[in-house]
Amino acid sequence: MNKKLSLFAILVFLISSNTVFAKDFTKDLNSVISQSNINKGAISISIQDIEDKKTCYELNQTIPRPPASIQKLITTLPAVEILGENYNFETKLYKNKIGNYIIALGADPYLKYNDLKNLTKKMPAEVKSIYIDDSIIDAQEWGEGWQWDDDINPLMPKFSAYNIDRNTINIFIEPTMENAPANIIFEKDYPTSFINNVITGNKTEYKIEKKSYEAPDIITATGVINKTVTVKIPVNSPKKYFKLRLTDALLDNQKSNSGIFYNKKLTNDYHLVDKVSHNISQAKIDILKNSDNYVSETLFKLAGGKYKNTTGSFEAGKEMFNDYCKKMNLDNSHINIMDASGVSKNNLMNTDFMINYLLINKDQLEPIMATSGEGTMADRLLYLKGNIKAKTGTLANISTITGFVSTQNGHKYVFCIMIQDSKSDNKDKKLLEDNLIKTLYLKG
Repeated sequence: MNKKLSLFAILVFLISSNTVFAKDFTKDLNSVISQSNINKGAISISIQDIEDKKTCYELNQTIPRPPASIQKLITTLPAVEILGENYNFETKLYKNKIGNYIIALGADPYLKYNDLKNLTKKMPAEVKSIYIDDSIIDAQEWGEGWQWDDDINPLMPKFSAYNIDRNTINIFIEPTMENAPANIIFEKDYPTSFINNVITGNKTEYKIEKKSYEAPDIITATGVINKTVTVKIPVNSPKKYFKLRLTDALLDNQKSNSGIFYNKKLTNDYHLVDKVSHNISQAKIDILKNSDNYVSETLFKLAGGKYKNTTGSFEAGKEMFNDYCKKMNLDNSHINIMDASGVSKNNLMNTDFMINYLLINKDQLEPIMATSGEGTMADRLLYLKGNIKAKTGTLANISTITGFVSTQNGHKYVFCIMIQDSKSDNKDKKLLEDNLIKTLYLKG
């Protein structure tokens, strides 16, 4: 009888301990939120214990919000599965019996000018005709809902079958004499114009802008510089830029050609001469650790094309994604994806969906996500290095973070935090995220 009472007392103690823990846990997180001065209605949170699959904390968990770059987690995995771990982005050179050549583009996000130069070395001194097969993905160069005033942002270059040198060029702004105009030098030839309002002074403070609705090929530079600065500019037309680089490659290799390149689909009368390849392994790192929009969008379209056995497109990629969710028993009826990278504010997701997605795909995703000190986590939660794997997201008025954290008490949680608030700075949103995760680490 005494043994039964003892066992009963232990059971009551354990239940009471768990109840107190859960209550204190909620109280601590609520306190962090109340001290942040960010409206509680602007915050969505889901936290779940990985071992027992129990929800530990929820706040506005079913409200759809733009996920920003954490969306890359849900679009990259289906794409990699379809393309395969050994997939190579390939740009191929073909020739027929009468000496005509076709360059079959692979939309390779890692293709560089030197790759193109090496490929054209295989051509004779005088080339009759060079055709380009650009049918691997469609011609839509930006995601739906992307902001027109971001087209000067080097983190959001246009993407297409004609990818080369990340579809960006370097521009050097050099000081001259005191109070005299600075020099602006293009690294490579490209048909765009600069309005140079930069002068040489005793500090470096400048601004680069482009008003695409007025003049898409005119860039304005204003300000003051006292040292040479390098500015990366996205090209307005990747197709035009690729053809200019192809002409340069032929000239560098002393090949004679008209410089006119026609489009043509590859036919069976052409045989492979050479190819340039880059493996998909780097793409996974760049997307999930460095949050590379350019690589993310290209990968998704390529996977969609392979999935549908057709020209790659976002629509084909979305069908691939929907079928992946169906296969994984994930209800995605309450989310909306309009691009692969999360740049569009038309994307909508809730924290509940992300938690479920991460739990189902934990073994595949966790090893390739960033810990503190890496990628977009380079300057965040450094005291948690090795105890956190996360993906961040940032848009105007929006900050998100999701991933896995191991606490000092030996528990492991999956979490998702999404904040959409126009009345606070993004640094305040990120501070709240860090404080919530720190509290989870200490109290969980």
